[in-house]
Amino acid sequence: MKAKNCLIFGGSGQIGRHLIRKLTQNNYKVTVVTRNLHQKGYVLKTQANAGYIDIVEANIFDETKIRKLFSHTDICINLIGILYESGKGNTFRNIHSIFPSILAKLCKEYKVQQFIHLSALGINNAVDSDYAKSKLEGEINIQKNFPLATILRPSIVYSVDDNFTTNFMTLLSRLPFFPLYYNGDTKFTPIHCSDLTDTIYYVISKNIYSKIIECIGPEVISLKEILKKLLKLINKNRLLIPIPFFAASMSAKLLQLFPKPLLTEDQLTLLKYDNISSNKYQTNSDVGVPSTRLFDEEVEKYCYMWREGGQFSTKKYNQSNS
Repeated sequence: MKAKNCLIFGGSGQIGRHLIRKLTQNNYKVTVVTRNLHQKGYVLKTQANAGYIDIVEANIFDETKIRKLFSHTDICINLIGILYESGKGNTFRNIHSIFPSILAKLCKEYKVQQFIHLSALGINNAVDSDYAKSKLEGEINIQKNFPLATILRPSIVYSVDDNFTTNFMTLLSRLPFFPLYYNGDTKFTPIHCSDLTDTIYYVISKNIYSKIIECIGPEVISLKEILKKLLKLINKNRLLIPIPFFAASMSAKLLQLFPKPLLTEDQLTLLKYDNISSNKYQTNSDVGVPSTRLFDEEVEKYCYMWREGGQFSTKKYNQSNS
């Protein structure tokens, strides 16, 4: 059988790297678009055998250049997303609304078989978040221009390469206390990166079209519970202190001034809303790919990097928490 060609935008992130390995191992040929070939190319080349991956440097808004990539594309996958705006065109509207619309139009024009777009869970409820509004607008634009598109809405995605558990463990290992926004009551359904890429691969291999699929892990965990689990895993004791909204808002105003913000006002707004299944759409379990990886078990595989003594602290950790 002739190998299908996949065109991936956002392939250098944690999800993209997992997905590239999954696809190329199953005889799919992959073209990855990156803004910086010299910075990202050497990592991407290690994700697949020669002949199965091609790396193209391009500005994602250079429609003339990316248009040429669609003539031999069977499947287009958009994984690009940002958590905060940073100027120079990196706005929520540009990345989450306008760019997916361009891809959808090109998919229709070149009669691409499948268009898979990664959105986010909970965006229908977060009506006062710019991030959520841009994601929802992007979905509407896609469905208008390419009705056969499949939209995936994952909860928090975690792995050794994430910006979620790793940032939290770094902060918890350094700070004497940690603030709890909204009392830490916000609920999440974290999904491991491998479970999410299994879902994307299933959608591709089973030719699933025209659906919104909520991608969730097997557990519902509050923010406070997540922090407690991480503290236990890195063998630390820290105070978790609820803070009033005014103080949280002031801290967000300050933290968003950093080049890589730890928290922005918009992210604080998002934290008001639970990140769990809406029960309005099918989940990954409903379509045939239930998540199997448990949060504690997966994070334990790499949390030693934040413990005193690193990997040699395993014995101590097991004894003190038995």
